[in-house]
Amino acid sequence: MIHPVQTEQNAQSTADLSPLTSLQPAIIAIDGPAASGKSTVGFQLAQRTGFLFFDTGILYRAVTWAVLRAGVAPQDEAAVGRMAEQTIIDIGPAGNHNDGRQSSVMIEQQDVTWQIRTPEIDQNVSAIAANGLVRQALLAQQRRIALHYGHGRAAQPGIILVGRDIGTVVAPDAPLKIYLNATAEERARRRFHEQQARGKAVDYTRVLEDIYRRDKLDSERALAPLRPADDAIVIDTSTLSTDQVIERILAAARGKWG
Repeated sequence: MIHPVQTEQNAQSTADLSPLTSLQPAIIAIDGPAASGKSTVGFQLAQRTGFLFFDTGILYRAVTWAVLRAGVAPQDEAAVGRMAEQTIIDIGPAGNHNDGRQSSVMIEQQDVTWQIRTPEIDQNVSAIAANGLVRQALLAQQRRIALHYGHGRAAQPGIILVGRDIGTVVAPDAPLKIYLNATAEERARRRFHEQQARGKAVDYTRVLEDIYRRDKLDSERALAPLRPADDAIVIDTSTLSTDQVIERILAAARGKWG
């Protein structure tokens, strides 16, 4: 299972991060289906490298939240597209918040970090993410952020982008592309315990059904379907810890760049 606990042995084995910090441009793309561990791995890797952590999926979640809050039907492609163009989304560090967040998400100066992590958002985000108008509205922003940090135009030495089409669409020229996967049952178990830990009443069977449904939507959509990039390193995280996944990423980087 993916977890953030770091053993002494793994801490030593992941000490040499030079293969990542010397990337040109310094962009790491991490893709994968829901609950495959990509956010946990990306965040831990960002902490160790000093890279900016950017979970691009939160942009789609933020748009979904804005759409539902405005009473717009998620199936109304034109209206949802307009919402995506007009919604101002800001991503920032966790700051002084001590609630487990990896970053802060603001819409019109309102903190919606946890409002966009609810079952209602889970059930609607895939449909909105499949909307071509939404993807077009957010693609330019994602690329701008990736290039800004990847080319050293900010304090951070690079950026880690996490999503479902980073290596194939958003940053196809990223020098390091990772695709994480896990069994549907294991991913549902992770999501189930995650929701329980936040005090939410959830049913495992429904969570598993939602995982299957989202996988189908993400992989079968006509625009930017979920799939590994041709040159991505594919890692099954079903039985691996966070540190074991990171070590595999580092080993691949060492092999590619010495």
